[in-house]
Amino acid sequence: MWGASLTVRRLNWWRRGQRHLLLAGASGILIEGIFLLLPPGSIAFRLSIALAYAGMAFLCCSLVIGPWRALHGRPIRVSTDFRRDIGIWAALLGLVHVVFGLQVHMGGQMRLYFFFPADQPHPFPLRFDAFGFANYTGLGVTLVLLLLLGLSNDFSLRILGARRWKALQRWNYAGFLLMATHGGAYQWLETRSLPFVGLLRSMVLAVAAAQIVGFRWMRAKVNHKTGEGESNL
Repeated sequence: MWGASLTVRRLNWWRRGQRHLLLAGASGILIEGIFLLLPPGSIAFRLSIALAYAGMAFLCCSLVIGPWRALHGRPIRVSTDFRRDIGIWAALLGLVHVVFGLQVHMGGQMRLYFFFPADQPHPFPLRFDAFGFANYTGLGVTLVLLLLLGLSNDFSLRILGARRWKALQRWNYAGFLLMATHGGAYQWLETRSLPFVGLLRSMVLAVAAAQIVGFRWMRAKVNHKTGEGESNL
């Protein structure tokens, strides 16, 4: 029995290793494609944008998997390796985006992303302008991504239990909303080109539509089961 269990675990890790290689390849293709679509300029800026859109694409995929499984009659599990691995890459890409993004403005002085410069005295030092709003929403996304990355393992699931783990994991919805807001704010600040504005909106609408359809399908299924139970009384 122990030998069979060890074989299953090894097979599972082998499959996950292959999946991570595929996800790494897909990440590279996405980043390179978006990078080449951007106009010539700062390497840090272009990498920051490419990583941001690639990371959001992976996060969108992780949020669509649940509704897709529900609509196809697949069991809804608390966690699956496939969804978890996609979430890991979404978090990694988003965090690397933060590293490059903080080099684009303010000469790399990270303090100025969140506080007004010393030569601009304000009664309240925290930035409350549009630039500050964009950065604070980005900070919120970063914290959520770190949380999700910390949850993306069996150890966390065992320690927290399914209910608490899922409650924390649902912060991915807040992270997605913050990411969309952060991206929209920077698009407005930097007057991004129409294709990138359309890409962001398309991803947001796709996730919203999938979640709405999945929620309605699940509610209809629950109501149907409830109705059958009442009719059998």
